[in-house]
Amino acid sequence: MSLTVLGCKLDDIDAEASSSRIIEFAKAKAGVQIVTLGTEMVVHAQRDAAFRSIINNAALSLCDAIGLLLAAKAQGSHLRDRVTGVDLIARICSAAEPDALGIYLLGGAPGVADDAARVLQRTFPALRIRGTQHGYFQLDDSPAIAAAIKASNADLLFVGLGFPRQEFWIAEHLAATGCGAAMGVGGSLDVLSGKVERAPESWRRFGLEWLYRLYREPHRWRRQLALPYFVWLVFIDMLRRRVGTGTANA
Repeated sequence: MSLTVLGCKLDDIDAEASSSRIIEFAKAKAGVQIVTLGTEMVVHAQRDAAFRSIINNAALSLCDAIGLLLAAKAQGSHLRDRVTGVDLIARICSAAEPDALGIYLLGGAPGVADDAARVLQRTFPALRIRGTQHGYFQLDDSPAIAAAIKASNADLLFVGLGFPRQEFWIAEHLAATGCGAAMGVGGSLDVLSGKVERAPESWRRFGLEWLYRLYREPHRWRRQLALPYFVWLVFIDMLRRRVGTGTANA
């Protein structure tokens, strides 16, 4: 089941069900794109129709932000929590071990994907990591990178290039990689590698990872302006829906 938040598809599915679906996609060689949707992405999608189309055509569009979760609940969703990129990667890797599925990590500064791979390998000793590639490459290098991923026989691709670049890259090159599923993971590779400190559990429990990140990196304040703007857009959208319903019932 899915709903729409400001014109963007959001699947009403939890982390456990999401990881199971993604594993099935990988095993079936489905070649599908997974989006971990955040509020900034929804705001960006308001002015970028091509980006919005990628979100709406994804096999899964998952709730990766507290603002989205609250907006979904306001529309009657039974989602109890977010499906965060870092946690979902761990779930997928755990489920990939017994099925001998291979993963590939693409993104981050030079060395970040390698460090993230080492952490995942220590955590999941039987995990098959097929390869890594940093995200500091030229657009012209994309076909060669996709070919390298295909040659690695990876089944699952995690792409941490930041939005919207990662979503566009997956949409354009997924077929050439031969992967059964590819997911945009934003800064999750930075967190896994230890380059970026994740918010403490107490902050995450209340969906305040964004605030902790802002506290640690105050130069990101401009990016956080998307959150109040998102709230305003949701408010206006809800108001229009109520007015429309009232007019229809008159």
